[in-house]
Amino acid sequence: MNEHRSGHERPSKNQRRAEAREKARQLREEQQKKERRNRWLLQGGVAFAAIAIVAVIALVLVNSVRPDGPGPRNMASDGIRIGAEFQVVPTASLPAGRDPLVSEANPPGVVDIQIVVDYLCPICGEFEATNGAFIETLIASGAATVEYRPIAILTSRSAGTEYSLRAANAAACVADRDPAAFFDFNASLFAEQPEEGTPGLDDERLIELAGEAGATAPTVERCIRDRTFASWVRDATDRALTGPLAIRDIAVDRVEGTPTIFVNGLRFEYRYPFEQEDFAQFVLQAAGDEFSTNPTPSPTPTPTP
Repeated sequence: MNEHRSGHERPSKNQRRAEAREKARQLREEQQKKERRNRWLLQGGVAFAAIAIVAVIALVLVNSVRPDGPGPRNMASDGIRIGAEFQVVPTASLPAGRDPLVSEANPPGVVDIQIVVDYLCPICGEFEATNGAFIETLIASGAATVEYRPIAILTSRSAGTEYSLRAANAAACVADRDPAAFFDFNASLFAEQPEEGTPGLDDERLIELAGEAGATAPTVERCIRDRTFASWVRDATDRALTGPLAIRDIAVDRVEGTPTIFVNGLRFEYRYPFEQEDFAQFVLQAAGDEFSTNPTPSPTPTPTP
């Protein structure tokens, strides 16, 4: 009798081995393709990361080898000096790498006030709010000059925007490009002083405040946007923190904080919170009898050669 095989006859042992080998081969090929694809992705990611690292290093190197430019005009002492009729005593730019110059002595009877400030420093803002009007009166009457020295010791405390540095740079821009506007611009920076830990004023607002103070030249706007004097701000800050400061009639090793205030070469050891009477009394004591009986007009600015 003939035997008929069913269409669902069980594969032989050899057939099952062949099928298993084929499936194994296919799995190996798929695994190899996956490994090659992952290797390509990994190599591509590493290459991209390497390019990014090289770009960052190149940027750092470019910035580090970029030569420092000169400081702003009218700030050869690391500060800007404002005298009679709120006119700035002019000076030439401080060449890069040069030590700041000590400002010339005032005539007898004219008080010399010097203030080291950081525009993000809240205590500086409170000193200005308490004593700004008194200082303005002294200048208006010709009884005193005031020299503002902006530094940036709080640059890292503005949510990554470097506000302290940007504000000091903006002040330097106004001092250099349109110095007649500096006194009002300085007051505006404190009037709108941001809190520590916040982004602070953006460049647009700094430009607006400069314009409102009278510094409307297009060069002021470009200077603020480009941070033209950022390297000078850093250098002035380093000089203030390491010393000695260029201040007449007193040896100042370094600034330990802001504000740091001098009147006729004497440091004002203030109490906090501020009282306007305290500073007024200190000015009178530092100035002596000649100030109250025979004030002499403050220096008249003369052009710098």
